[in-house]
Formats: sequence, C-alpha cells, structure tokens
Amino acid sequence: MSRPTPVRYGLVGYGLFGAHHAKAIVAAPSAELAAVAVKSEASQAAAREAHPGVEVCGDYRELLDRDDIDIIDVTVPNVLHHEVAVAALDAGKHVLLEKPMALELSHCDDLIARAAEKDRLLAVGHELRLSSLWGKARGLIDEGVIGRPLHAMVELSRFPYRQGAEGWRWDIDRVGNWILEEPIHFLDLARWYLSDNGEPVSVYARGNSRHGDNPELRDNFSALVNFPGGAYALVSQTLSAFGHHQTAKIAGEEGTIWAFWSAADARDERSSYGLRYGLGDSVTELTLDKPAGELLELYEEVEVVARCVRDGAAPPCTGEDGRWSTLLCLAAAKSIESGSICDLGEFSSGGA
Repeated sequence: MSRPTPVRYGLVGYGLFGAHHAKAIVAAPSAELAAVAVKSEASQAAAREAHPGVEVCGDYRELLDRDDIDIIDVTVPNVLHHEVAVAALDAGKHVLLEKPMALELSHCDDLIARAAEKDRLLAVGHELRLSSLWGKARGLIDEGVIGRPLHAMVELSRFPYRQGAEGWRWDIDRVGNWILEEPIHFLDLARWYLSDNGEPVSVYARGNSRHGDNPELRDNFSALVNFPGGAYALVSQTLSAFGHHQTAKIAGEEGTIWAFWSAADARDERSSYGLRYGLGDSVTELTLDKPAGELLELYEEVEVVARCVRDGAAPPCTGEDGRWSTLLCLAAAKSIESGSICDLGEFSSGGA
C-alpha cells in the first residue's frame, strides 16, 4: 500500500522551540517540512544547516502563496501570533498556532471566525493533552476511576525563563504576561480535567515578582478557578527554583489521580514520571504505554494535527479551547491587578 501524500508544513519562526517543531515535522510519518521562514539571518543559517534541501526565507508571507504548503506552523513571539495566523488563514492555509492563541480575546474571536469562514483547521499548541502522562490522567477520568472530578491541582516548580530571541520573553509588550507563557498550559489542563462540571465561572489569582525593575513579570503565580457545582482547580507556578518539576492531582467523589514529571529541563530525555490513582489503602500504579516529555508530546501533536488536516477532523485542541485558556490567563492577570475575583462571564463579554 502506498504512503498517503504527506501534509506539507510551512514553519514560521526558528527559535529554540521552532527548531524543535522543525525536527518534529521531519519525523512525523504524515508530514513534510516544505519551507521555513524566520527573520534572523543567524536563524536562517541554522535552519539551512539542520535541514538541507528545505527552502528558508526571511519573510513568512513568501510561504502563503505557495501551492506546496498545506498548513502554517506558527512559533513566533506571542505578540505576532494573531498577525501571522490571520495572514495564513486568509491565504487559505490551515494553522497550527503555538500558545497563547493571541494576547487579546477579540483576536482569538477573529481567528475562530476566519477559520470557520475559510473552512480551515485552526489548532492551538496545548500539546500536554497528547501526553502519555497528562493525557492518560484525563483518560482515567473518562473511565470513571475517581467518579465525578471535584478538585484539580496543577503545579510547576522550575528554573527562570530563558530570555528568548532578542529578549522577547522578558518584554511585557511582546510576551503579554508570564501567565500566558507557561501557566496557560496548566489552566488548559485544569479546565480539561474538570470539564464534566461545565465551563469555569470565575478566577481569583495572586502573583508577585522577584524583579524590582519588572514587577509585571510575575515569577510566582497561583490561581483558583471555580466551576459550576462547587468544583474548583488550583494552578500554581514558581520560576524561582531549579529543574522542571510538575504535578497534577485530580480528586473526585471516589478517589484521586496523581501524576508527576521531573527532570533538569522540560526537554530533558532523562526524566522521572509516574501515574497512580486510588482511595485510602487501595492504590493502583500504572505503567505508561510510552515515555512522557514535552518534546515527545510535540512530536505527537505535529503528527496528529497533520492527520486531522488530511482527514478533515477536529484537532485535539481547537480554537475554542485556545480562546478559553487565553481567557483564563487574562482574567487571572486582571484578578491580580484588582485584588478581587474575576467573573468570567462579565470579563469575556467586556471584550478584553
């Protein structure tokens, strides 16, 4: 049987994570790396060296008129997500958009509307949903091993953020805020894990910074997300630590699921992880069917999204999901600034 025609990716951005996206595309059975667009001449040179034979250019617009590109993979700084994704959708391309979907809810709504108008796939890069670890936790909820989920706690302790190309990750105007940078993944997981209760209704958050000259970049962040019927989630992160250590605990009417992952870096292959569930003295320890880790999840995401493009299926994380995770981040930031609970219905309708 002949191999189906691969889905051809045009990659926009070739920084640290963009380079990992390129490797994932090359490795995906259903995908092909057709071209890379990146502004920096140094990054262009790095892309050419790593992927000889793949066309590399400096302006992403050169990819949009090409008939040999099916989907645009967007890995540029956060502030550019909306601009690049709009141009790609308007050109009739499918889009895989790194989180956060955008820095404003109105921009999220715009992207969702354009994707629907053009009948194009819009996938948002919450790759943890595809993890053999974090995704399996949701699978256990679906199997009913803890009954109805009532509480989730997702926590990360890690080393400080890297600066990013031209320092963009430490620039509030380009990153948006640090809640959008990594806690967005954990807010997405919390919403996913507690989705049996309905959508979140309010957020109360706290945060502070160890940088006197950049107090808006909050190293320590915690948010309490409330759901209908009394269910709630706690999401917390500190950037004032070492290594990369994440846990998720989901408590239900009949027990708790406990997942953990720990390594020197999120992309380190030398990690420890585990998954168990139970109540009291009755505990079940699971063996995962494959290893867990950020890069493995990225590779899975690129392949699954390619198959969704080919088969006309919905992606694992839709534009609506991406909007929700962005909404939770922006509402948390407002809660920190105001010192009060942020009602999500009022916040969303206010056009934030």
